[in-house]
Amino acid sequence: MKKTLVGSQLRQLRRARNHTQAEMAQQLGVSPAYVNLLENNQRSLSVKMLLALTEAYGVDWRKLVNSNEGVRLADLRGAVRDPAFAGLEPDLQELRAALDHAPRLVELFLHLYQNHRKLLDNMLRLSASGLVSEMIVASPETMIHDFFRDHSNHFEALEAAADAARAAIGGAPDDLYGNLKRHLREAHGIDVAVRDPSDMTGTLRLFQAEKGQVLLSAALDQVNRNFQLAHVLALAGCGELLDDLTNDAGISSDAGRARCRVELANYFSAALLMPYDAMLELAEATAYDIDRIAATFGVSFEQACQRLTTLQRQGAQGVPFFFLRIDRAGNVTKRFNATAFTLAEQGGACPVWNIHSAFAAPGVIVPQFVELPDAGQYFTISRTTDRPVVSRVSQDRRLVVTLGCERAHVRRIGYAAAFNPEDEANVARIGINCHVCTRQACAQRAHEPLHADLPVDTNRRGSTRYES
Repeated sequence: MKKTLVGSQLRQLRRARNHTQAEMAQQLGVSPAYVNLLENNQRSLSVKMLLALTEAYGVDWRKLVNSNEGVRLADLRGAVRDPAFAGLEPDLQELRAALDHAPRLVELFLHLYQNHRKLLDNMLRLSASGLVSEMIVASPETMIHDFFRDHSNHFEALEAAADAARAAIGGAPDDLYGNLKRHLREAHGIDVAVRDPSDMTGTLRLFQAEKGQVLLSAALDQVNRNFQLAHVLALAGCGELLDDLTNDAGISSDAGRARCRVELANYFSAALLMPYDAMLELAEATAYDIDRIAATFGVSFEQACQRLTTLQRQGAQGVPFFFLRIDRAGNVTKRFNATAFTLAEQGGACPVWNIHSAFAAPGVIVPQFVELPDAGQYFTISRTTDRPVVSRVSQDRRLVVTLGCERAHVRRIGYAAAFNPEDEANVARIGINCHVCTRQACAQRAHEPLHADLPVDTNRRGSTRYES
């Protein structure tokens, strides 16, 4: 058994039962001093002690040893880097101590900070006719994003289900479309038909479970047809698993639950098309060459990027990436995050970031080092991705996808090889959004920040009209 420290969980368990350390020691058949050592993470949890805890307190041992401390530490680091706490950031040792000795206080602080984030987000988006209640209620999209991030954007149960399905489908990768159709028909009684876009009324895929039929628009290319059939296979073969995971997300609205279920089925699709072990091996061997990955697995650039964010299996982790997709107006239309990158959660509306200029070079990968106001540095690559064309009016509806990681991982990324990561001239100073960015002397500033005052001198003209 690997070294497992459960100090904070043990302390919470004891306090929930109103036990002293001596009383807990008596229940477990050990000395009070040993309980004290366990609670202060000076001893690791043995198998014998784990069994004693399970028997004496009736706890599920999996909940005891499967700590989300790493996620909480990343959340805490991201929160204290907010410009609102400028100059007051505690060091990593202090943050770890807070998690070890005051986990409930950390939970309350993070809950308060999340409400602060929601408030700022809604202040930016709330229309003049909006309801006040919208200011304090998280949107389903935010809850889905947080649910995925709480799981490090990785779901081992879906990985296992996708591996089992891929084995059952069989056949060569080149024949996947035909094999998917055969498997859907033989295993689930579902037939696949391709229809002219004019017959699909703006629909790319329609699964009619009661009829045992899937209709695909002819506007979909082979890559996207494979993905849509894999999605249907998730709905047909993993319905209970999707329901269980959706219930864990804690989303109350029907629309939000449906949206979450779609994203989980999409996860299954990507895992089926790009099996975990093969994906990780190829990514590391090619220094994360996304075009090579996409060509090998017969997927799109966007699908390969999104799959790379999910390679967070314990003991076999890839580079932790965040993923964003934006439209021409700068709206974030999709986001996934396996990092502490706050920009991935609050939008990408900073013109200094070249995610926007990628529209000017369709199909070309645009790399960039960026730095947030909290001094956190990241490496990003951006490239356009095309939408299916179903009519003349739907032409040139490109989006841009961005994949990024912390600077510490750049030596594993081939796209960063041409840069000198030590040269600060290569780093673009970006922000989250002008409304919540306190960076000074930014020539691209378009709005005053909502929660800070910028210096103004009537005798001096600065780089923008908001400060001097």
